[in-house]
Amino acid sequence: MILEDQRYLHEDLERLEQGIADRIGEEPKHIRDRLNRDHEISQLLDQIQSQSSKLLDIYRDNHGFLSREVQQIGAEDPFEEFYDQIKNAREHHAKYPAEQAENSELRYRAKKSGDEPVPYIVDSLFSGEEGFGRFFDLYTCHEAYLNLPGVKRLSYLQYLEVFDNFAPGAGGVKRNDKLTDQYFKYVGELSSYLESFMRRTRPLENLDKVFAGFDKEFEEAWEKQEVPGWQAENGTHGGAKQVSTADANWCEDCEREFKNENVYKAHLTGRKHTKAAEARKARLESSAEETNGRNGAKGGLSGSRLKERAVAEREFRVKKLAAAMSTERSDTRVNVERRQGMTERERQQELENLMNLTASNGGGGGGGRRNGQEGGDDEDEDGEDGEEKIYNPLKLPLAWDGKPIPFWLYRLHGLGVEFPCEICGNFVYMGRRAFDKHFNEARHIHGLRCLGITSTTLFRDISSIEEATNLWDKIQREAKKHNVDDGSIVQMEDAEGNVMPEKVYYDLQKQGLL
Repeated sequence: MILEDQRYLHEDLERLEQGIADRIGEEPKHIRDRLNRDHEISQLLDQIQSQSSKLLDIYRDNHGFLSREVQQIGAEDPFEEFYDQIKNAREHHAKYPAEQAENSELRYRAKKSGDEPVPYIVDSLFSGEEGFGRFFDLYTCHEAYLNLPGVKRLSYLQYLEVFDNFAPGAGGVKRNDKLTDQYFKYVGELSSYLESFMRRTRPLENLDKVFAGFDKEFEEAWEKQEVPGWQAENGTHGGAKQVSTADANWCEDCEREFKNENVYKAHLTGRKHTKAAEARKARLESSAEETNGRNGAKGGLSGSRLKERAVAEREFRVKKLAAAMSTERSDTRVNVERRQGMTERERQQELENLMNLTASNGGGGGGGRRNGQEGGDDEDEDGEDGEEKIYNPLKLPLAWDGKPIPFWLYRLHGLGVEFPCEICGNFVYMGRRAFDKHFNEARHIHGLRCLGITSTTLFRDISSIEEATNLWDKIQREAKKHNVDDGSIVQMEDAEGNVMPEKVYYDLQKQGLL
């Protein structure tokens, strides 16, 4: 029945809209819950588009099925048609007596307390290193980067700083080496990972439109020869001409700078320079052919320039994606630094705690218990208002996931030791690390300037106003001793009227020159 299908689709669309409204009204605390909710909403939106497309096809009635069914109902006896449909329904259920009717009200309803636990969508989307979309997992890309020829041996933490900087000497490779298949594959994998990461962490954004904007921006920059490091070579290097100075000599072919002129001259006769010069000459010829073809018959790009364009496009995409996810990038650096100070057992325990954490999901989940802890210190209990109650009797600081940090970490960093600073207005800093760090902060520097102290570099580890003023007075006295007062020097005059210091006068007198 076309009309029944039409009614069912309308009902299904209303159920989908209600399911999305129920989920939007929630605001989970944990990132796992929030991301899972966003993915559920994204799936419901996709289903709305699919059902709406089917409904539009019915209304268009391109094959005339709907109109024929309406005419059939109106031409014959309506009750006869009604009883025929009842008969067909009874025959169907007699043939399949055990078939369960689907409850459409429960199909798209958000999970609440007491419901059966269901697997999370995000559990299969992210690796343990990614922390449900909080951090990058670029270890595979880092290994591929280290296998590239002519790159610096950077650690993973250093690589996170420069993975989107493709300039030679700053983490990238020379332009000659970028046209290899190995580099092309590396940049492609890096771009694909960042694009996949953004799709997994931002399911409700129109990312296709964002990526189309990146492509359009690249097309405009490429046509205007404004892509950094990929301008057409016509006697320039990277779009800006490099000239040899008195202190350095620049080699256009090898893209290197030589401080010593003799080394530069010896380099010009080497086999490496000759090979690089031939490769650059070939690129210049292909670029000239491309320009002639574009000015004449608007021909396509040459093979070499076409490959340069493909590599440049992937590099451009990586830069844009990294800039769009700057928060995740900075969080990744902080997380890597933190995990470097942990043992393997502690990393595994942290990962297990994160994976065993059951989201509230409408107040229906209870948290797991950490291995090795007694009394269930981090069990999550839901209050009457549906919010999580964190058991923290020791008043430990909270970590990035909203949970109290382990007590051993609290003791390790000495966060229970108070360090007051009188210069900062008796402000108390918890832990030696925070106390050492505050000497370079604006609060402490402002307090020193209020005391009349202008040079703050010598006042590290001094938190008392009396000690700071005494040290500053001592520094001022020492400075006055070394300052020579010209008016206090005794001046002497010889018989010819020449004025000179007393010491010089007596020295000349002893030598018999006066």
